Amino acid sequence: MVITGANSGLGLRAATVLGEHGARVLLACRSRERGEQAVSTVRGGELVLLDLADLSSVRSAAAEIRQRTGDQLDILINNAGITWPPLRRTVEGYESTFATNHLGHAALTWLLMPALRGGTDPRVVHVASIAARSGMLDLHDPNFHRRRYNGGLAYGQSKQANLIFGLELERRLRAAGDQIRSVVAHPGMTDTELFPNSMRDRGRLLLRASRVLNSLITQRVGAGTLPILYAATAPEAHGYYGPGGPLEIRGAVGPARIPRAATAEPVARRLWDLTAELTGIAPDPG
Repeated sequence: MVITGANSGLGLRAATVLGEHGARVLLACRSRERGEQAVSTVRGGELVLLDLADLSSVRSAAAEIRQRTGDQLDILINNAGITWPPLRRTVEGYESTFATNHLGHAALTWLLMPALRGGTDPRVVHVASIAARSGMLDLHDPNFHRRRYNGGLAYGQSKQANLIFGLELERRLRAAGDQIRSVVAHPGMTDTELFPNSMRDRGRLLLRASRVLNSLITQRVGAGTLPILYAATAPEAHGYYGPGGPLEIRGAVGPARIPRAATAEPVARRLWDLTAELTGIAPDPG
């Protein structure tokens, strides 16, 4: 199986648990140093270098994964993500949050479909967020070329795109009679480095404050990983999962509420087509 962003937080926890249960886990990480450190702690772990913000890196990583797995891949967990960075653009000119959280993962998913078809009970798990509820996906300007940039809005948009893409992929897989499943999960509010990492460029005081805030309002990483592990391994898993407590912030795994904005099929079809246009990758299923 492959887990993106597996050098820390939810990804590392998922890799550790699955490795302890005998899985061969490919940790897809941007940093070689942090990736090698993570691999050393995961039983059955292997490192694949992947920068989701660079589509050439996505293509190279996908080719390497297919070669190393012999086109027999059981699970892909699209977990990596960034939140609230200053406005940055990728080498392709795309806004970095949308590119990393959505475009890179969608491209990787399509490129790995042949390998997933060779797996046993194969599935793709898309890690969304409760921020998908507030996301306003702008399909006319997803990369903030014309509208004023806002980091929180960019993050919510990217997470809504994860959810919509995961549900649309499932619809298309079922229509094609494909054995692959597409399942979406979110971790509620979990104490990871995702939010503090977004504060690194804003000074030490904000970085420390973000870590204190994280510890006060979030649940532990182990609990936050459970919906993702359920989506990846439960025989009955279909749809969208998250913590079952109030506002889906924490609690036992249960079905998650799908915001109305994520249920409009014309929007999903447009996102699908736009993603193909921006990545230059043929969708699978077509």
